Amino acid sequence: MRLRSGVLAAGCLLLQAMGVAIFLRGFFPMAVRARPRGGPPGDGPAEPAPPGSGAVSNWSAMPPPLFRKVVLVLIDALREDFVFGPKGKQFMPYATQVIEKGTSYSFVAEAKPPTVTMPRIKALMTGSIPGFIDVVVNLNSPALLDDNLIWQAKTAGKRIIFYGDDTWVKLFPKHFVEYDGTTSFFVSDFTEVDDNVTRHLDRVLKREDWDLLILHYLGLDHIGHVTGPNSPLVGPKLREMDNILKKIHISLLSKEGEASLPSLLVVCGDHGMSETGSHGGSSEGEVHTPLLFISSAFEKRSGPLTQPELVQQTDLASTLAVGLGLPISRNSVGTLILPVVGGKTMREQLRFLHLNGFQLSRLLEENTPAYEKDPGYEQFKIAEKSHGNWIKLYLEGNNSEILMNLGKKVLKQYLEALKTLSASLSKQVAQYDMYSMMVGTVIVMEVLLLLLLSVPKALSSRAEFEVPLSPSLFSLLFYLMCLVLCAVHVIVCTSAESLCYFCSMSWLTALGVMMLISALMCGILSAIGKILENSRLPVKNPVVSSSSWSEVDVLMLAGTIGHVLSLGASSFIEEEHQTWYFLINTLCLALCQELCRNHFLLKECDPQHGISLKQNFDGIGETSDCKNIDVPASGNSKLDKVASSAEFIKGSDKWISLASPWIILICCRLLRSLNQTGVQWAHRPDFGHWLTSSEHKSELSFLAAVSLVMIFFLVQRRCSLVSKIAMALGLLGVYSYRAAIGNVVFPWQHDSKDISKGITEARFVYVFVLGIVFTGTKDLLKSQVISADSSVKSTGLWEVYSGLVLLAALLFRPHNLPVLVFCLLIQTMMTKYIWRPLKCDAAQITIMHYWFGQAFFYFQECSSSGPWLFLLRSHAFNSSCHLHPSGNRPALPPLHMECLLAKAALRGSACVHHSRDLLVLHSHGPEPLSESARLTENTRAVHSSAQRYAVCH
Repeated sequence: MRLRSGVLAAGCLLLQAMGVAIFLRGFFPMAVRARPRGGPPGDGPAEPAPPGSGAVSNWSAMPPPLFRKVVLVLIDALREDFVFGPKGKQFMPYATQVIEKGTSYSFVAEAKPPTVTMPRIKALMTGSIPGFIDVVVNLNSPALLDDNLIWQAKTAGKRIIFYGDDTWVKLFPKHFVEYDGTTSFFVSDFTEVDDNVTRHLDRVLKREDWDLLILHYLGLDHIGHVTGPNSPLVGPKLREMDNILKKIHISLLSKEGEASLPSLLVVCGDHGMSETGSHGGSSEGEVHTPLLFISSAFEKRSGPLTQPELVQQTDLASTLAVGLGLPISRNSVGTLILPVVGGKTMREQLRFLHLNGFQLSRLLEENTPAYEKDPGYEQFKIAEKSHGNWIKLYLEGNNSEILMNLGKKVLKQYLEALKTLSASLSKQVAQYDMYSMMVGTVIVMEVLLLLLLSVPKALSSRAEFEVPLSPSLFSLLFYLMCLVLCAVHVIVCTSAESLCYFCSMSWLTALGVMMLISALMCGILSAIGKILENSRLPVKNPVVSSSSWSEVDVLMLAGTIGHVLSLGASSFIEEEHQTWYFLINTLCLALCQELCRNHFLLKECDPQHGISLKQNFDGIGETSDCKNIDVPASGNSKLDKVASSAEFIKGSDKWISLASPWIILICCRLLRSLNQTGVQWAHRPDFGHWLTSSEHKSELSFLAAVSLVMIFFLVQRRCSLVSKIAMALGLLGVYSYRAAIGNVVFPWQHDSKDISKGITEARFVYVFVLGIVFTGTKDLLKSQVISADSSVKSTGLWEVYSGLVLLAALLFRPHNLPVLVFCLLIQTMMTKYIWRPLKCDAAQITIMHYWFGQAFFYFQECSSSGPWLFLLRSHAFNSSCHLHPSGNRPALPPLHMECLLAKAALRGSACVHHSRDLLVLHSHGPEPLSESARLTENTRAVHSSAQRYAVCH
């Protein structure tokens, strides 16, 4: 059975999508969820019944609230050391005084990755651990439908007011009696984003028509994204937060004399920040946040200050639910923070712990088939039985020391059971479905290997691929593999303790997947057999013939596969930049070797090399004829000068080509020194930190100006005059925008009083971006509809490309503009001096784009500090836009536009296709040949057996 290359590619794409879907279904663990139960949400379990026939406890209702009002102040990206470290003592004196000598309890809350705002809000309010899939919807948060503290409070009649990050408004629509949401996307705003929250405080603190007040401040997070945790802006922002906490605490204390219950002030962070100011990963600075409970109900601190105890961030939901007299969320895996209720009686404390344990044991029962064997469940049942004995003594009126000692023992049993239950449930969230992951990986790898083996055929539009369905040998192998895989499936699915996704499929669907895997394996074996069979055939011309796989091809294949395998280890993910730095350095050395062989060895070994050079020179002559350059017959000296000039240019190009890999190596080494990245290296000083410091703003301004000028000269060469002017004005607007927000300075600007938001300047640049892109699009439409002029199409493509480069220059940080310059420079050098001399095909160019794109991603100070980044990452050479937690902007517009530019140029130049469609990137835009010259050149190339590839001049 034969398939066209397009059908084969479409089928492989569908199979790849199916394999990736199965893998992701196993990779993203399912969150622990409770089954929906009937009855009002206020229902809860009664106290454990005392032993004996007919004995019943007299406390079956939910406990009353412990606090009259609760104020939750969430400071985005508040790190632990910002409160408990030297910065806290210096910039937050009131909070430090309350922690050391006031009525408060302080803890370090550990957040589970991904440390992004929306999943952290879910964890705080539901007590559950969101999965990595929540990162995908972080930018467009849907309404939260799970049982949560906000819904419980609203159902119980609590009045909730919210001010701050509008993510809360999206997660909890129609839950607040009053709210004012602020957007978090304008990261350069450090002041107004918090002032919009604080401006409501004086008014709302005087009112009595609320029970829960939530404030979410974003300014500190914005400062971290733009300038990092060691910025001089962090101190004033912490002092501002300290004054706000002081105002709220004093206001709550002033009204407690009139009420029977005290109020509670809770201060926490949703996540921290790394040493570069980003978040999302699992470094200590990102996962450890302060958690403060401040209330007059607590005992005043005395004695030496101890290190804050480590708790889980999910514990806040259970603790606040008990404090407000609400049921604990059904999906919560958190435990009660006992010191918060430590001032209550022993019976109340045991009652609170029993409610928490009952909720956790029910959740474990609904998500684990063998829940009865779980150590936490067994410990809870023992504690519950001891609790019943304690209630029996209590109801009998026994007030001796035995009752107190038994109560402490039961308290300790409950705490151990809660800790074990929470750990068991949390482990389920991080437990991967390995069987589904393996099935998806096998499908993806088989399709990838099949594509690699058929690349020479698949690149041709008329090629056909033979699918081995008829040979008896492979039919027998097919059935044997099906039987083996089905047997493995039965063994895995019947012996698994917990159900996996692939085992939950119907047997017919599973059989179809097994048959697919077997068929792909047979196809791979058939392709390998044909390759081995062809390799044994005698070679007619051993001098000219060579292996279809060069050292560069083997390197790119091995490097790509090796990188994919390295992603199985967290250490390689966190330091992934080192992998790409090594690969591009090795690639440059391999390209240098290939260029030396192409320029020196082939000249001696290939007898057709002279013919090829002669035809190339003839092509230059014909191109000159097409341009109507008159060469008189009597002017032989002029002809000699033209020939010698062409030889000189060709010789200089050869030496530039040989030097190009080494120049690229030097450029990459300089870029590595610009920004440190990775978990182990990000905190180390680099040239970027030196430039962004306030003392070196003049040097940064000079570097940014030079970079913008270089961008103009690298991009404008093939644009129309109007686009060139728009590009120049747009780049001037980029510098003006950076000066407006205070990153750089104009020579005549000596103070910062004129610093603004830069909105006008940014809009100015966006107008030019849209104008350039619109002009390019107009030329593209003109070339397709009105005329088939290839030069118009080439200009249009280049103008669209230039507009995207201008957009990237606007969104880059000022000290990262050299990254964009080097990216454009390396791309130009590789196009003219590496890809063209080596006659690289489309597959090779694509893989090189991918490798260098990965490296330039890390040159911008981006990092893989969290294993979720691979979902969001875009690549510098071949992608569009990337939103990164550290504040980095789009890496580069899609440079596959260069391939389209080259394709348009090929249609109007002396480029000949012989055995396959080959994209050759051209960086100068050749003049189109006349029709007669093109026919002459095509005829010569078709009849020349040595001309195997297209050579453009």
